[in-house]
Amino acid sequence: QVQLVESGGGLVQPGGSLRLSCATSGFTLDNYAIGWFRQAPGKEREGIGCVNCGDGATNYADSVKGRVTISRDNTENTVYLEMNSLEPDDTAIYYCAATEVRSTVGPAVRVTTSFDWWAASEYEYWGQGTQVTVSS
Repeated sequence: QVQLVESGGGLVQPGGSLRLSCATSGFTLDNYAIGWFRQAPGKEREGIGCVNCGDGATNYADSVKGRVTISRDNTENTVYLEMNSLEPDDTAIYYCAATEVRSTVGPAVRVTTSFDWWAASEYEYWGQGTQVTVSS
């Protein structure tokens, strides 16, 4: 059973930093892309980054590039999102999501080399989200 569980959210002062965790289970992390999304009240869900995004790369949205680092620990089956220089506009519920990018069908290996990593519709599995509030 595929599961993703986010943790690490909370109240952070402007200019501060945080690290969110996405603990995964039920699948092999190497075979999946993990995306991070956020959704602020009244706004659409925004893709902010992805690791192992089909081509093995890590991608970031322009809105957070330079402030965000996504990493993964295959031994812990966990993906991390680190953000610094936080602003009130970063206040949102943060989600991690997973989509399969490598699968084996008989003797064949199918690999997804590219996809719209920023689109929520591309992901099959989602965590429950963790609230991040940036406020003084």
